[in-house]
Amino acid sequence: MQQFTLKEIAEALGARLKGDPGCVITGIAPIQKAKAGDICFLNNLYYREFLKDSQASAVVLSPENAEFCSTNALITENPYLGFAKMAHLFYQRPSIPAGVHPTAVIATSAHIDPSASIGAYCVIGNYVTIGANSIVRAHTILGDEVKIGNDCYLYENVTIYHRVTVGHRVTLHSGVIIGADGFGLAKDDKHQWVKIPQVGGVTIGNDVEVGANTCIDRGALEDTLIEEGVKLDNLIQVGHNVRIGAHTAIAGCVAIAGSANIGRYCMIGGAASINGHISIADRTMIGATASVANTIKQPGAYSSGVPAQPHKKWRRILGRLMQLEDIMRRLRKLERLNA
Repeated sequence: MQQFTLKEIAEALGARLKGDPGCVITGIAPIQKAKAGDICFLNNLYYREFLKDSQASAVVLSPENAEFCSTNALITENPYLGFAKMAHLFYQRPSIPAGVHPTAVIATSAHIDPSASIGAYCVIGNYVTIGANSIVRAHTILGDEVKIGNDCYLYENVTIYHRVTVGHRVTLHSGVIIGADGFGLAKDDKHQWVKIPQVGGVTIGNDVEVGANTCIDRGALEDTLIEEGVKLDNLIQVGHNVRIGAHTAIAGCVAIAGSANIGRYCMIGGAASINGHISIADRTMIGATASVANTIKQPGAYSSGVPAQPHKKWRRILGRLMQLEDIMRRLRKLERLNA
């Protein structure tokens, strides 16, 4: 079991310690459920009411909340970031020994660093390279000429098509598919669809994390590009030739159409949709369910969509929306009469 003194945790967080530096911490817990030996954090004022009765041995909190804490405290301007750093101390992925499982199928031309780990029933294609200390879990498939950097972690059932490049320290969760064909179609004179070959690839930068069942399509001519530090949640669709700028975070179920250019340090809420061939400025925040149809040139927060309403109320609203065109015609007629 991992355990640390409060002084060791304070040094890791860069936090100011109030209380017993030798207090031993054995785990992290929510503030309302913590017990002796646990450390918790207070970031949302909604939870401050639990502080007085918490059994935690220590609390990570902001300077303005320190006066309400009667136990040991680690004081920092960003308690949520403190929680993230603590979680890295206490949580570590299971240790997996280097080597290749005997059931893995590996092309003779593939190069796998001796320190890497290849799990059961993996399929590794021609001229694949896998860097030092990378882990490829069971049933993962890597197509020809795939490049995986150092210290990557590919969970079970990841599929990477041919000619995809993955940087260092990248995490790909189960069900991720990278490099499938983009949705490129042309209509002929008989109004039938003709597939456009997708001959580009996908390039993923360092320190990227891609959530379960997210799909990133390959480019039509040039690569789809995911820059360093990008964090993608589960069930995201990234179309062909999209560029996602460094350190952007995108929540689940977002759909990004082909050739969209998303800036650096953006935040995109769940179920938003991004139109193709548009650009979004650096440091832009898109609200959940928003539909971005046009280029955004100025950073800021943008939202759209209709919040959920009681059913009867929504039926009334919808009925009035259906009458809007008639109301406009009548209003114009009245304006002409009064002109």
